[in-house]
Amino acid sequence: MKYLYTKRFAIYVSLMLPVVASAQTGTDGSINRSTAVPFLNITPDSRSGAMGEAGVALSPDVNANYWNPAKLAFMETSNDIALSYSPWLRHLVPDINLAYLSFAHKIDDRNTFGASLRYFNLGSIQLIDRDQNDQGTYKPSEFSLDASFARKFGNNFSLGLTMRYINSNFDNAAFVSGGNTVQNKAGNAISAGVSLYYKKDYGDSSTFAFGANISNIGSKIAYSDAGAKYFLPANLKLGVANTWRLDDASKITATLDFNKLLVPTPPLRDSDGNITSGKDDDVSVPAGIFQSFGDAPGGFSEELKEISLSPGLEYWYNNLIALRAGYFYGNPSKGTQRYATFGVGLKYQAFTFDFAYLAASQQSSPLANTLRFTLSASFGGTRSLK
Repeated sequence: MKYLYTKRFAIYVSLMLPVVASAQTGTDGSINRSTAVPFLNITPDSRSGAMGEAGVALSPDVNANYWNPAKLAFMETSNDIALSYSPWLRHLVPDINLAYLSFAHKIDDRNTFGASLRYFNLGSIQLIDRDQNDQGTYKPSEFSLDASFARKFGNNFSLGLTMRYINSNFDNAAFVSGGNTVQNKAGNAISAGVSLYYKKDYGDSSTFAFGANISNIGSKIAYSDAGAKYFLPANLKLGVANTWRLDDASKITATLDFNKLLVPTPPLRDSDGNITSGKDDDVSVPAGIFQSFGDAPGGFSEELKEISLSPGLEYWYNNLIALRAGYFYGNPSKGTQRYATFGVGLKYQAFTFDFAYLAASQQSSPLANTLRFTLSASFGGTRSLK
């Protein structure tokens, strides 16, 4: 039997895999939630990555497949494609990375199809047996494949629907549970998402936008035939954005996103396993989504701590160069990171290159100095917006 017995795998378990035994308690007594496949909620692209991880209400681009598929209906070009790449946790291990390929095709003036592929490579892990003999290496990975459809209703409003297939492959891993060896298998799941987008011009040169996206509503995922099943990271994003055109060459956008996981918070239990505060988290997916708005053991104040904030700014000059900055705030009692982000965008004809940098303390954040790169292109002409 092969065992993963390396420091690298311990990092994977603590940062990427579901917490099997119990949820962790924060320094103030609040409970931190855990899910499977958290890679689904990692920001893939550089534009939003540079704006504090905000993007649900920003002006439409091809990466709306992730942020808010309903925005795809307002794209002006017929076909767009983008490829994003980010080395991940590179100060802990050198070969983890996230790649994201996104495509959008405008069917007609009202309808748009989108598709995307997300691939999370967890690098190479050395395998050893009980006697510490080398058993070679293993390369775990996860990916998701999405298909989205967006339709415009009138000139200011659109809706989107997304279907997603998820594969989480750790099937060479073996764990000892209760004295028995449990062999993992690849986890598979199907999920859906719904989204909306509204924008309205006002005054002489300003645009207000609102967006909402509920994603990863789907089946639970398991890593062994007899093992537990875990929630997908069902997620709610709400956002607003406002764009001011300063003159013929310049415009600036301010945006703010609110983000909340739609999974139940584990209750507090006594030494006998009886619930002393909160609600039972062993529930169905629909029940867990509704329960997530009012099940925190600490009451309403703890519910507020489960919401993260992402303010961001973007400045475009002559539609050629963009400067971006933002801040991601998560409550520290929930184990969430806090950091600033910066980035630039360069556009030449049909091509756009975006870069993002995450600024955080290397001592306090494993995400410090995270880089993101995105190259996108538009082709096939434009369609008139009726």
